[in-house]
Amino acid sequence: MTEKKSLEEISESDSRYDPKAVRFVYEGLGYTIRNLAAGQPGHITGQTLCEGLRLLALEKWGMLAPLVLDSWRVKTTRDLGEIVYLLIRHNWMKAQPTDTIDDFNDVFELKTALKDGFKF
Repeated sequence: MTEKKSLEEISESDSRYDPKAVRFVYEGLGYTIRNLAAGQPGHITGQTLCEGLRLLALEKWGMLAPLVLDSWRVKTTRDLGEIVYLLIRHNWMKAQPTDTIDDFNDVFELKTALKDGFKF
C-alpha cells in the first residue's frame, strides 16, 4: 500500500492552485458538515460544499475573502470542484457514484457572492 500524500504534496504535484487553497477546501468540508449539514447523515452535495466554503471564507477573511481566494488562483465554484476532485483522487475526500465535477459549475459567481455576503 502506498503512503497517502500530504495536502502540500498533492497541490505541488498538480500546481494549478496554491497549497493553502487545497488545505482551505479540505478544512471547508469539516466546516460544512458541522454548520450546514449538522444532524443530516450522509452525503454533502457540491452545491452545499460551495456554500460552506463561501461562509468559511467570509468568517476567516471578511471583505478580503475575494482577494485571498483570487491570490490562490481560485476564481470560480468550478475551481473549488477541481480541488475537491483532486482531493478525491488522492483519497482525502470521497464521492458518490452520482457526483460529477459539473456539480460545481456556476453554483454562484464566487467574487460577487463573497462581496455580497460580507456584513460588518
